Amino acid sequence: MGTTDAFRPEPGRFAGPPYEPGGLLDVLGVAAVVLDRRGRIVLWSPQAEELFGWSAAEALGQYAAQLLVVEEDLESVLELFAKVMGGGESWAGVFPARHKDGTARLVEFRNMRLEDQSGDFYALGMATDQAVLRDLERDLALSLGLVAQSPIGIAVLDTDLRFVMVNPALERLHGLPAEEHIGRRVGEALPHADVEEIEAGMRRVLATGIPLVDWFTVGRAGGAATDEQAQLVSFYRLEDPGGRTLGIATSVVDVTDRHRANNEARRRTALIAEASVLIGTTLDLDRTAQELAQVVVPGLADVAAVDVLDTVLGGGRALPPDGEPAVFRALAVAAADSPDAVRAADPPGQIARYAADRLVTRCVSTGLPVCVAEVRERDLPRIARDREAAALLARAGLRSYLAVPLIARGEVLGALDLKRVDNPRPFGEDDVALAAELAARAAVSIDNARWYQRERATVVTLQRSLLPQRPARLEGLEIAYRYQPAGAASQVGGDWFDVVPQTDGRSALVVGDVMGSGINAAAAMGQLRTAARTLSQLGLDPAQVLHHLDHAATGLDQMIATCVYAVYDPHGARCRVATAGHLPPVLVRPGRRPALLDLPAGAPLGVGGVPFESVSLDLAAGDELVFYTDGLVETRDEPIDCRLDALLTVLAGAPRDLEATCDLLLSSLRDGNDQDDVALLIARVHDSAP
Repeated sequence: MGTTDAFRPEPGRFAGPPYEPGGLLDVLGVAAVVLDRRGRIVLWSPQAEELFGWSAAEALGQYAAQLLVVEEDLESVLELFAKVMGGGESWAGVFPARHKDGTARLVEFRNMRLEDQSGDFYALGMATDQAVLRDLERDLALSLGLVAQSPIGIAVLDTDLRFVMVNPALERLHGLPAEEHIGRRVGEALPHADVEEIEAGMRRVLATGIPLVDWFTVGRAGGAATDEQAQLVSFYRLEDPGGRTLGIATSVVDVTDRHRANNEARRRTALIAEASVLIGTTLDLDRTAQELAQVVVPGLADVAAVDVLDTVLGGGRALPPDGEPAVFRALAVAAADSPDAVRAADPPGQIARYAADRLVTRCVSTGLPVCVAEVRERDLPRIARDREAAALLARAGLRSYLAVPLIARGEVLGALDLKRVDNPRPFGEDDVALAAELAARAAVSIDNARWYQRERATVVTLQRSLLPQRPARLEGLEIAYRYQPAGAASQVGGDWFDVVPQTDGRSALVVGDVMGSGINAAAAMGQLRTAARTLSQLGLDPAQVLHHLDHAATGLDQMIATCVYAVYDPHGARCRVATAGHLPPVLVRPGRRPALLDLPAGAPLGVGGVPFESVSLDLAAGDELVFYTDGLVETRDEPIDCRLDALLTVLAGAPRDLEATCDLLLSSLRDGNDQDDVALLIARVHDSAP
């Protein structure tokens, strides 16, 4: 058999796709040279021609040593050739081979002995340029090192989308060793991932060659028991130098911390926005505190309590002395679902004393947040009010605790107390910052509410002290009255009424309204009421009384007031009435529709120089006079005539009991309208009156 026949493949021996150039061997340009036992070249590959420069026609039949080896290496090469051919040893090494152009280049050689069917021996030499090989080795080592040491998860999948390589970083991200990836599809290795969407993306990249970069996914990649992970995943199509598709490379970057930080920032922004809208909608102290507690549950805590120092409500020294207990008044408690933890909190309205070693006491004493990220059993006595509360917190499974001070205008008002029971995450620095910001915003509203509450209480107390405390016994008259303050402290002020018995059996009935509100209006009302009461003892006609009151009002810092003044004489069953810019009284007679008295309106008190006029009115037994201030009937969205008609309609159906009539008027005409205070006085002529 000829030499070439010994290396000719049998027909049909190799199956598979046709050869596609561009593989690793093509990059290396591995040359194949076969020598007979005498060292003559009998086979010469095209790569050999490219590597050494000689064509097959020039090389075949030549002694390889003479053609390729420089003279100084000839002896050594011949010895190595003899060993290979004589003992069948293989040899690998580097030596400078001679190129056709006369230069020498380092070549990586692999030599081995071959035997054909006839028992003849040949030497097979495979050679490649050492520089090319070293570059490839370096690139491969660098690539493998980068893949192995990269903090980014990297994997390679074949065209069937089965893992063929996984680096250590991806093992850690997936929570699975490499051997549980290799040979498996994504869904087989990661059953809890969004398999369909992932594989669809891979197939698009395989088909189009267009990379899919930074695809954001959130899920539990390694199984249902793992924490939720956020990842940026990229897919690239792998191709060999000839453009043949080898598979998919994927890189996975763990962005869980960034994702959580973004979620935390969004949560913080949402809570702050919600707090800005919901907290401080009124100037009611308890409601403001409840709004704060409800805003932070469950977004920030499972249980929230708002407590203020009791001394703050009284306007005294706020902070307890060092080493002294703190006395709190509980304002609000809110909870997602933790009955034991709620029972451990102080019920709203209750006074609670916390010892100096309690964390909430330290919080208000220092004006700084106090946080126990992970609560241990030994921490409970420092958190709870007493042993019973500590036992309830232990049963509830308190995990984390945070108290932040409520500080407004430089003064510590109390504390926002937060607990996590169901939420397993401990309070962290971001939670402390968020709670402190919410507390600071709410503290201003709480401070406004407590000052409003004090001011309103002061004004209402002053105003009530200036009004009759109990009905006077009047000859021939039965009376009933009400005073109802406005809903806001700044609007409480100048409405008043009075009933003054006179020496001759007559009675003076007065209702007035100082324009304006607040403590100044209440003080002016007190002065006018005192003046009217004094003038009523002189037996003057109502018009004269209003004339003197007008002079008195001009000295009250430009205060303007309206007033209706009536004197009833039971002996003549006659009433004299005069008004100073006030709404007319209503006359209610049995069997008739109530009617407004037609009186000269007069000018308000304090205008000065305008005369007043009295009108006489005969009354019979059972007749009623209804005096009132504008807060009973005026609204912002209805004309005053319509409101007066509504007053007459209510009186037409009123019961005979005067107290019940007062309640009916207030409930019917003032329902939901507390923008102004109201004074109401009803006088009925006795059946026994002459």
